[in-house]
Amino acid sequence: MEENLDTLHAASNVSKLVMENDRVRVLDARFKPGEKAAMHKHFDHVMYMFNDGKVKITPLNGKTQIADLKAGQALWMEATAHIVENLGKTDFHFLVIELKK
Repeated sequence: MEENLDTLHAASNVSKLVMENDRVRVLDARFKPGEKAAMHKHFDHVMYMFNDGKVKITPLNGKTQIADLKAGQALWMEATAHIVENLGKTDFHFLVIELKK
């Protein structure tokens, strides 16, 4: 993964490393209202939402999507590069489990 687009570098304002080994990487993501994560990349990954949130996701192709996510929801996402912004009025907290292999 390109260092400058790695989530822990490019989105260090919202992401922190929980654990990593040769197969997975687990990230804790916390967005304040209106906070944005700059363009960053993920391996294939699962997201688990701790609370409800509304985010704007802008991938490299520029086709913005708005997602209403719910507490307890888990989503599978293929490897991607995107910008994420919290559109909600409250903090949004979720876990990202990236699969390296």
